[in-house]
Amino acid sequence: MAGAFGKCFDPNGARYGIPTYPWRYAPDGLATRRQLRARGLRPGGQPVAAQIMRPRYRRGPLAAYLYRVDLAKPVRPMTPAKQAALAKANRARRTCPQCRKDAGYVIPTSLGTCVTCAYPEEQRAA
Repeated sequence: MAGAFGKCFDPNGARYGIPTYPWRYAPDGLATRRQLRARGLRPGGQPVAAQIMRPRYRRGPLAAYLYRVDLAKPVRPMTPAKQAALAKANRARRTCPQCRKDAGYVIPTSLGTCVTCAYPEEQRAA
């Protein structure tokens, strides 16, 4: 492969140390973490099998690691304790630190409080 993908095609791993393929040209049987998760799998401690790279203009290429699908393990099921901890963390993200009410949405980090507390003058006018 020549042109833009020339630097990203290294199936033997001579340049980068692991087999490298251009974006969207990975061989069958390899998947990224997100693709594994969509199938209900996880890498399960296996080493990185290959990588895909996408060249970018004036910056370094984007890279994503690939894992073998046949060695992937199923995702661990959610336990009641994990579910409770996740619910507690999400509740904390929805609770306004100023008025201590559940906003019903995740509080924006840019505001630090719910919209009602961040802009009280607009709320009085409405």
